[in-house]
Amino acid sequence: MDSCDLSCVFNFVEFGVTGLLQAKTDDKVITELVQDGNNFTWKQSIPGKTWSNNFSVGQECELATMTGAKFKALVTMEGSKIIIPFPQYHLTAEIIDDKLVMNCTTPGEKGVTFKRVSKRI
Repeated sequence: MDSCDLSCVFNFVEFGVTGLLQAKTDDKVITELVQDGNNFTWKQSIPGKTWSNNFSVGQECELATMTGAKFKALVTMEGSKIIIPFPQYHLTAEIIDDKLVMNCTTPGEKGVTFKRVSKRI
């Protein structure tokens, strides 16, 4: 299991302007990521709230957002990058230089990318 502590955020305000502020937070986020082959457990915690998703790469899975909304998505990987199509944005996540780098990108010509970088703790 790897735990990562939020160390920096990019485009939080711009991402929030798209109407997704309720779906994201600028609170300190602790992410725990466990991988067993193609199976993952992804748990995130902010002060007063924890949510978790279990998924398998290459399979459609039922997932939940931090607000509790449930949706189904096909989780894929490109190299070491996890890719999850959320209903309102596209998430990619990968470990780069011992940091968890997550990008959430809204669709369209004027898409906005919100980036979180978390260091391993």
